[in-house]
Amino acid sequence: MTGHATPPELPPGLLEEYLAGMRPVLAALAGLAERLAAARTDLAALEALRRETHKIHGSAGSFGFMEVSRLAAGMEATVKDWISWPGDPEVDRGSLTRWFVARLAEMLGLEVPRPAAAAPRPRVGPPPRPSQATTRPTQQPLQNPPPPVPPPKQPPAPPATPTRTSPPPAPRAPAGGPKVAPAPPRPAPATPKAEPPARSPAKADLPWILAPDAAHAEPPAPVERPPPAPPKPAPAPSPPPAVAPSAPAGAVPEIVFVEDDAALAELLAYGLGTRGYRFVAYRNGREALQELLALDVRGTHPLLLLDVDLPALDGYSILDALQRARPGTYRVVFTTVHGTEEEQLRGLEAGALDYLVKPISLRVALEKIKRWVGR
Repeated sequence: MTGHATPPELPPGLLEEYLAGMRPVLAALAGLAERLAAARTDLAALEALRRETHKIHGSAGSFGFMEVSRLAAGMEATVKDWISWPGDPEVDRGSLTRWFVARLAEMLGLEVPRPAAAAPRPRVGPPPRPSQATTRPTQQPLQNPPPPVPPPKQPPAPPATPTRTSPPPAPRAPAGGPKVAPAPPRPAPATPKAEPPARSPAKADLPWILAPDAAHAEPPAPVERPPPAPPKPAPAPSPPPAVAPSAPAGAVPEIVFVEDDAALAELLAYGLGTRGYRFVAYRNGREALQELLALDVRGTHPLLLLDVDLPALDGYSILDALQRARPGTYRVVFTTVHGTEEEQLRGLEAGALDYLVKPISLRVALEKIKRWVGR
């Protein structure tokens, strides 16, 4: 079952509205995954994740996505345990939430959202100083420059006291003309040094007067910079296969689970894989019984997580056949949505070790499996 079945009574356009509304939900879940990856005890993120999984659990089935609803139910139960035990060492919460988002997107046929890029940090310190080329005002030559104003005559100095002749003042432009910057005085050299010849401010080819270094300066050549390459998009996380058995060929699995609910099977396979268990999984009751009867356990007693409601053959019939053909070979734990007291007693009286009620919290399931397997 792919999860894309649409009920025939669904009004036209309603499914498209639901999928459009799920895109921002997936983006929000991706952000929560990054927060939990940075701080696994972020209670605000955990509460938000619980609310979102609860909404998906309750709404996805109404639009035909039953697998999505069951997957969200298992994730909701897992997040509730995370909130109850915030400091409990367990599967990496950020990694599991990323996987959950990727599986939801695949089941809904939507694009896997990418975490939003981090905002740039504010600059610390004074702003950078602008370059001289950008702050110097651009001066344009005049078409009809005014004639230079001759310097005023200086009165002769008294002969008894010799003085240094000061440079003539800068010429003044007529009213309405451009402002003229005075030429700086030439400093007296400390050591004999050849000085470049001073440019005369009265030349007709210079309609304005600049400092000597500015007059000879050439504008810097523009530097051609290649356009920045567009950033490469982050690769979307690829979801794992539906059920990936981790037991290599010829090895005896520690855990065997028979589960027709694809969402729960994937969630359980993900948790077992992160803990390093050797496991195999089956979806059909009749096929599972044939394999279990032929499996060489080599004196071990694998844990068998057995769903009660299975296609082709139910869990109670499988347990009865194993007890008759291979008694004591497997340690059986039932999993089912029927959590009444009568159902649990029926499973225990049939010879089961324990009973897990769906939706199953991954944290609780892994903790119990650790005790059942002995590691």
